[in-house]
Amino acid sequence: MVKARKYVVKKHFEGVPKKSDFDIVEYELPSLKDGEILIKTEWVSVDPYLRAYNRNIPVPYDQFSYQVGIVEESKHPNYPIGTRVVTHNGWCNYSVVDVTKITTTDTAGLSLQVLYKLPELKGLSPSLGIGAVGMPGITAYYGFLEICQPKAGETVVVTGAAGAVGSVVGQIAKIKGCKVIGFAGSDDKVKWLEEELGFDKAFNYKTVDVQSVLKTAAPKGVDCYFDNVGGEISSLIIAQMNKFGRVSVCGSISSYNEDPKKTPTAPILQPSIVFKELKIEGFIVTRWANRWQEAIVQLITWIKDGQLKPKEHVTVGFDKLYDAFVGMLAGENKGKAVVKI
Repeated sequence: MVKARKYVVKKHFEGVPKKSDFDIVEYELPSLKDGEILIKTEWVSVDPYLRAYNRNIPVPYDQFSYQVGIVEESKHPNYPIGTRVVTHNGWCNYSVVDVTKITTTDTAGLSLQVLYKLPELKGLSPSLGIGAVGMPGITAYYGFLEICQPKAGETVVVTGAAGAVGSVVGQIAKIKGCKVIGFAGSDDKVKWLEEELGFDKAFNYKTVDVQSVLKTAAPKGVDCYFDNVGGEISSLIIAQMNKFGRVSVCGSISSYNEDPKKTPTAPILQPSIVFKELKIEGFIVTRWANRWQEAIVQLITWIKDGQLKPKEHVTVGFDKLYDAFVGMLAGENKGKAVVKI
């Protein structure tokens, strides 16, 4: 018998998630049956969607998230011992998966059952399987390329630009020959975006007049906007978009900790949408579930070629998962926030 530990959400979050909203439960895993594999968790992802979906799922529930693990015991021929896999098994140190019963089940767009072999990363850290070549990287790849359909020479704006998704979007935009402007939450992040990732311009949205600096940085207007944050800043950016501009709406982290009973307010968008004939489209990355491998191959190629520079904010320890989660929500990370178990 293997003793496992997992985080269980026992209370819906009110504002910033609290440690008391979780229980750490210890339990024994049963012996494997035919078709099952035992996975030891190596890396766990903490992402904004963990906060967003909390409102939609009845409590208690096991805290979900993507993870990279290694098969320690197997009763399925396709997953021998030593195989690294990506799952959505969440905040646990061990888990059992019945390979024969894996199906994709969605709750408001959330894929609860995921299992695939970690692709050959050619010497890169396995943690990238939940970062730049995992769900966040794939989100950036399809959310930007499929919805914004950028053209060389166009101006692209990214909010949450120093995060796991935004930092990859900006780099893909540069690969595609675009001018890239990013907004982030600290001067240190702004410096990183400009000096290391090659953004043409970046701003600390907390200390600048967004409307003014954007007019200066993009005097001919904005063609594509990748929106990770929502709120007033998004309204200001959309107001400066060009005719037939495209907006890819990935998230709204600015409002995730707000009271769900109170509707957040921001300047109205309709005049810009109508008179500039804008296309604004939200998405969930599982839309392209049957094409994930295509994105993974390209992302790995860009990393190996030096065109895409992944960065990780690493926290160590199963007991530090909560701290890593709220730290990510507070914007402490540059790049992808991951926890080494």
